[in-house]
Amino acid sequence: MSQQRQIGVTVLPEYLQHEGVETVLDNLMKRAGVTAVSTSPYVMQLADEQTGVREPPADAGAGEVRLLDRPLWEGKRELWVKTSPSFVPDESLYSGLRYQPARADELTHSAGHVVADFIEAAQARGLEVYFQVQAAIPPGYRVQFGGPVEEDIPRLPDGSLPRRRVANNGSLASPHIIEYQHALIRDLLRQYPDIDGLRFDWPEYPPYFLDSAFFDFSDHARQAAGRLGYDFENMQSDSQALYQKLNGGLTNYDLENWLSEDNQAANFPVWLNDHYPGASEMLLMKAQLSKELLAGFRKTMDDCGKPGVELAPSAFPPPWSILSGMNYSLAAKYCNSVSVKLYGMHWSMMLRSYGDQMLAANPGISESLLVRALFKFLDITDWAHPTRLADVSYPGPAQPHIAGPLAQERKILAARKLARPMPIYALAHGYGPTEDFRTRMQAATDISPDGVWINRYCYLNDDKLDIIGQCAVGCNT
Repeated sequence: MSQQRQIGVTVLPEYLQHEGVETVLDNLMKRAGVTAVSTSPYVMQLADEQTGVREPPADAGAGEVRLLDRPLWEGKRELWVKTSPSFVPDESLYSGLRYQPARADELTHSAGHVVADFIEAAQARGLEVYFQVQAAIPPGYRVQFGGPVEEDIPRLPDGSLPRRRVANNGSLASPHIIEYQHALIRDLLRQYPDIDGLRFDWPEYPPYFLDSAFFDFSDHARQAAGRLGYDFENMQSDSQALYQKLNGGLTNYDLENWLSEDNQAANFPVWLNDHYPGASEMLLMKAQLSKELLAGFRKTMDDCGKPGVELAPSAFPPPWSILSGMNYSLAAKYCNSVSVKLYGMHWSMMLRSYGDQMLAANPGISESLLVRALFKFLDITDWAHPTRLADVSYPGPAQPHIAGPLAQERKILAARKLARPMPIYALAHGYGPTEDFRTRMQAATDISPDGVWINRYCYLNDDKLDIIGQCAVGCNT
């Protein structure tokens, strides 16, 4: 008996509005051969720089080189936009909550139907249909919009707020964030009862910057530590000591010792527990907070009478998942699957941001040693890597990604080992030159027996859609 591997593409509503539902589905099925699609519960319109946000996302400035492969309105590959919910939220579900849904407006009433139309049309063609929503960024419809109030922002070990962020996530320990997310789930499952699954993005603490790896020391996290049996003061003290070590106390001797380790990333939790046990404990607590978030999502879905709706989050790959709190073994108890992000442009961006911060804070260290240590720990390439941070950057639209196929395979294998028997999907990114995308897409299909997701339609020109179809030919065995 044959078993079909899932091949999914995320297509956000602006393309349903601009190209049309049937055109998008024709492209995805006839060219890419998809078995599943994901969209989000909003609609979009043009704005200006004062009232809108950039599409595609600027990724805290590093991603300003990124352009759309599929132009939107007025033929633009870079534009400023604003959004509205695709449905009229049930305000009673959010009564008394700190966070409230975006209000339905004229665009909701004139264009919001396109999302329901897409779900119906895609399912009529035999496709599974999911919603992609944010796990901890109210109102949750789209990554660039919304975010927590100051009280709910994750904190650094010294109690300060982060200076820069890519992911505007709230604290996973905040009851206000959690209550809103549960209300959103109830609302979406009532408004769109036929949806096949919810793909939550970032049910973790995304470590795009070095500081972000040291979350969370908010008051919410302090209360959670007491409830979960963790020593908050010890976690705070050791995490601050480690932060100071990396930001002013790092030596070439440290880097040489680090480089002498055979399996640096795998040994990291052991090293951390030996030297900074409180910081190691914080990583464990983050994993518990992520697990509780996902468990709450699953329970809410079940309480809505929707046990068959899949919980299918997306998350960082190892070793970033150690820092983010995404424990694949714990997630497997509540999730139907997890998609592991193979986003090469972010990998080089994160390495560069970590390196820039540590080099500036430790002026006596060797840049080449630091770069070697970061490449070894993050394990993002198969080839000779640069020796200078200036040569590591967010790739432009015509530049290949630094990620190698074997490095991607190691990350997927590590996640699969932890997650068994839960399916793990490689989540490839469409951004980048066509032939480089071919290489990355082929690697994703080769290393991910459960299936592949591709983010997202806006970066997939017709040639790339054809590549997905060519790579997917061997995916149904």
